Amino acid sequence: MMFGSMVALVTPFKKGKVDEKALKKLVNWHIDEGTDAIIPCGTTGESATLDFDEHYRVIEVVVKAAKGRVPVIAGTGANSTAEAIEITRKALKLGADGALLVSPYYNKPTQQGIYLHYKAVADSVKGFPLLLYNVPGRTSSNILPETVARLAEIKNIVGIKEATGDMKQASEVLRLCGSSFTVISGDDFTTLPLYALGGRGCISVTANIVPGLAAKLWDTWKAGNIEAARALHYKMEPLNKVMFIETNPIPVKTALAMMSEIREEFRLPLCAMSEDNKKKLAGVLKAGRLI
Repeated sequence: MMFGSMVALVTPFKKGKVDEKALKKLVNWHIDEGTDAIIPCGTTGESATLDFDEHYRVIEVVVKAAKGRVPVIAGTGANSTAEAIEITRKALKLGADGALLVSPYYNKPTQQGIYLHYKAVADSVKGFPLLLYNVPGRTSSNILPETVARLAEIKNIVGIKEATGDMKQASEVLRLCGSSFTVISGDDFTTLPLYALGGRGCISVTANIVPGLAAKLWDTWKAGNIEAARALHYKMEPLNKVMFIETNPIPVKTALAMMSEIREEFRLPLCAMSEDNKKKLAGVLKAGRLI
């Protein structure tokens, strides 16, 4: 179930609260556009500034809106193992189809600490599919391929969102873990290269604004039409680039606001884009006929 074009869904806000109406609308739009799975409460969903009740409510709203039409893979990671276990258990109870857990951040655990962290979470939710999430730029630690291979031996750890941007590392993970373990691109710039190495999908920021294009890229690649997939990759590159001219999810939420899908609202310490970058973003969206 964890494959294809998956969206790292934004969390829309309205006057400081989660905008549930806009959130449900986004879920339905993604399903209509061909998105294969929805990931709420990840980095792009501003999980770091959601309190526990909000975190659980976002998962619940997305699960109910999806109505089983596509898998919902809830972000449940934390830098505290006990907290990650608590959130993951709750996601299971709320009806999520799986969980995505960012590697513990700030406290910079050793490779053994990372292994024990994920093992403890996996043992606490037997049978519930879990995705590792490796993003050293956020966590200040790297899940090395050898550690991923150890974790892949745990039955309900089924894959990894690989967001290092390092194709050599991704290749080594694929080599060590074999075909039964799913490797997913966590960086829109590396989606097509990772597909070529054997990756089975992308958890995408850009898919928030062009879900149809992101889905088409996966479907085209899967169908074996390499030239058409390459053309789609280059078509999406300006969007991929502008989505990261400021800290994610500032650009993607600003883009969705320009497209009249959500309000332009963030939780501090995230804030509005600079006016210069807004002009650059608007230019790319206009070129893509999105606004």
